[in-house]
Amino acid sequence: MKRYGTPLALLILVSLVATSPVSAHTIRYTTGTGGMVVTALFDDGRPARDMFVSVFAPGLEERFQSGKTDRNGRFTFFPDRSGTWEILVYDRMGHRLEVKMKVDSALCPEEDKKPDQSDRGLKILMGLSTIAVLFSGLRLVKKKNKADC
Repeated sequence: MKRYGTPLALLILVSLVATSPVSAHTIRYTTGTGGMVVTALFDDGRPARDMFVSVFAPGLEERFQSGKTDRNGRFTFFPDRSGTWEILVYDRMGHRLEVKMKVDSALCPEEDKKPDQSDRGLKILMGLSTIAVLFSGLRLVKKKNKADC
């Protein structure tokens, strides 16, 4: 038994050192292309970076995926079913964007017939209307003060 002890110990030591890492701790990867990309931009064209994103799959109540936009305002996800997907982009300061993206049976986005139509013109109109109402109110107050004198 003694004469087999040293070679056996050496064999065990070599087999432990020569084996590959335990597969439970190994992480493998692949690279690929594709996926759905949502790019969030502010009105002035700056990327909406580090915004929270929640993706909801059609027919599911719970969130499919969540994360944050990158420094270019982009977020990518890979749908696993057809239908209308809902993407919510938001921050804690009140900015919010809701996107509905239709995905066909080949898991590709359906063509968006309309380009992104910003509501910037509407916001400008609302701002001008607010200013006009404020000045009208000030004018009425001024008139009332003159009438009281």
